[in-house]
Order: sequence, then structure tokens, then C-alpha cells
Amino acid sequence: MIEIKVPELAESISEGTVAQWLVKVGDKVQKGDHIVELETDKVNVEVSTDSDGIIKEILKKEGDNVEVDEVIAVIVGGTEKDSGSSSEKAAAQKEYSTVESPKVQEAQKEETVENLKKPQRPVASPAVRKLARELNIDLNEVRTHDLLGRIRKEDVRAHIDQPAPKERDETVHQGGKAESEKVKQPVNTSNDLDKPVERVKMSRRRQTIAKRLVEVQHTAAMLTTFNEVDMTAIMDVRKRRNEAFLKKHGVKIGFMSFFTKAVVGALKEFPELNGEIQGDEVLYKKYYDIGIAVGAEGGLVVPVVRDADRLGFAGIEKEIARLAEKARSNKLTLQELQGGTFTITNGGIYGSMMSTPILNSPQVGILGMHKIQWRPIAIDQARMENRPMMYIALSYDHRIVDGREAVSFLAKVKELLEDPESLLLEG
Repeated sequence: MIEIKVPELAESISEGTVAQWLVKVGDKVQKGDHIVELETDKVNVEVSTDSDGIIKEILKKEGDNVEVDEVIAVIVGGTEKDSGSSSEKAAAQKEYSTVESPKVQEAQKEETVENLKKPQRPVASPAVRKLARELNIDLNEVRTHDLLGRIRKEDVRAHIDQPAPKERDETVHQGGKAESEKVKQPVNTSNDLDKPVERVKMSRRRQTIAKRLVEVQHTAAMLTTFNEVDMTAIMDVRKRRNEAFLKKHGVKIGFMSFFTKAVVGALKEFPELNGEIQGDEVLYKKYYDIGIAVGAEGGLVVPVVRDADRLGFAGIEKEIARLAEKARSNKLTLQELQGGTFTITNGGIYGSMMSTPILNSPQVGILGMHKIQWRPIAIDQARMENRPMMYIALSYDHRIVDGREAVSFLAKVKELLEDPESLLLEG
């Protein structure tokens, strides 16, 4: 027998949740086949088998929590080299053939009959299957126009938008008369208020996000300070340079590269914001790995732009675009999510005017960007002009960052953003 164990997930992750079994008892598998999908705090992982054989036993159900090295399934009839001696494997195969074969044969017969009735297991990525589970959708019912039969996220969403089947009319005879009465499926209702409700288990990622955000507010002395930035100069640079920049680098100049450069420049002047508390010591980091918060379907993720101080504007834009695309397709690796010395989050893309971002522990600073709004600004005592303005917020850990440093840091970010050419000098 060959035990299927939970593999090493990452240095900081020791457990996960069984998201979906891709096989069932009696299924034949080959070396390299994916047999189960595990959901961790940050990413989903598909576990494959290292040998051929038949699934004899599944020890963990979907939704169960599992730890690294825990046995979750058993395979018999495999050929894995270190699965035991030849005599042990022969004995296992003999035991299985004499005891389990009828069960397997019956399961295979039933499977054959079912396969004649149903289509084969739909082809979909882990991210698509996860979305379908969250929306309680059977992928066998989802139509796709992909030539290879692959189901994509847009197919799942399109399935949701399809009109529901017409309610069935049932004739009910009462007192010799026939009345047409609509038969509806019962809805899940609250015991107290008799109102429609839906109960959905939180994903492991959402549970982790909730836990960490609460922990930060309980352990850090978090404060937020605000300022506002006149975006006129940056918008002018983008207007004048975007076409040539795109032609040369294959990517447009976004706002995030300006903010990343401004943050790095301010961190160099105020290193407390790039630090970390470890016991009774402060670790001052001499590198600048900037986390960019991205709202993905499964929850907030913060991929990290490594060594942002060594990248030019084009390098930052390309890296952010690459990480954002991987976040949307749920393909970020643990390495791309770990670490980070400071975080930037942009609530403005959702229309937020002002917010107080929560620290991304163990970091001690996070910058919040917001929506650009045209507002009348006093240029001097005699003149007013409409300017594109953005509120910015800095949340910081008051345990190692004093108000003077925090306010000065945000003022430095404002200064650099309002004079974009200075970012080249700071970089």
C-alpha cells in the first residue's frame, strides 16, 4: 500500500483544507495524476500521486483540515520504489485482489453506467472549480464555447446569469375543481425571522484574513494620519510621455509606479517605517520589497515587488501587471506572497474617497491611495483652480513609529509625487 500524504506547503504554512477530491475510491490513477486540491492560507495546491495504482481509501473529506505529512489517502497496486519490498507489495496486491476486488468491480460497473449517462469530468482549472464550489454550481451544467472544452470563469458567471427554469405548474384537485398551483423549491430560512438566508462556510483564505486583521488591531498600536496630493504634475507627465513609453517598454505608465518610487524615497529618509518588531528588538531592513494589495475573488492578497528601489518605472509597471494577472487567475506562488517590508493599497479603484488601511503584519506601515477628485484649490490668496486631488493615508505602528516620523513620511511622499522629476533623483 502507498500512503498519500500532505506535501510540504511552505515554510510558514503547516496546514490546509481539503478543497476538492479529484478522484474517488476504486479509481485507477497514474503517476503524476492530480488527485486532490488543497486550499492554504494564500494559494490552492493540487497534490499528485508518485505511483500508479487504485484508490483504496480516502481518509479525509472535503472541508477537513489537514496538516503536513498527514495521510489523506491510500493507493494499492503501485510501483513506487520506496513503497516497500516486492513481497510486501505482492501481499498488499493479493489482499486487495481477494478482499476488495468485488467492491472495486461493482464500483467500476456503476461508474461505467454513470459515464454513459453523464458527460466526462469537465476540464477546468483549480480557480474555476473553486469559484463553482463557492457559487454552488455543478460544472457539468455549465456550457462553454472553448474549442477544447475548457470551462473558464466567464462561463461560470454566464451560467449564473441564465434565467431560472420556469416554475412547474401542478394541478391540484380540491372539491372536484382543478386549480393550477405553482410548485416552488423550498428556501433555507431563519428559525427566528422566517426570512431567506444562505449559510456558506468561510474559505481558509478568508478565515486567515479575518484572523490576522483582528490580531493586528489587538497587538499593534495602530494610528492613521492623512494628507492630500495634487496629481496635476503626474497626470501631465503621463499625458506627455505615455505613448512613447508604451512604444519603448510595451507597458503604460500607471500611477502605482509613481507611488512605489515615492514610498521607497520616503522609506530611505524614515527607516522606522521599513522596520519590524521582533520581541524587544527592532529590525531595520535595508532593502525595499513593496507589497501591492490586490483584491482577488478568493480574498485580498498582497504580492510583493522585490527590490523596488532597483527597478525603473517600466520594471515596476511590468512586475505589478504580472503579479496582478497571476492574482486574478489564482496562480500566485507562495514565494510571490511572502515577505514584504511595506505595503501600498489602492481603494481608489473601487471609488473610495478616504479610508484607514489596516497594517499587514509584521510590517509597521501601509499607505492607502484613494480616488482622484477634481476640487477647487486655493493657489494663493487671490487665485483658485480646479485640481485633480487625492487623499492619502498612512497607518503605522506607534510602538516604533512616532507621530513626527509618520507625518513627515507622508509629507515626503506628497512632496515627491507633486514633483515627479525628483523621483528619478530619489531612485
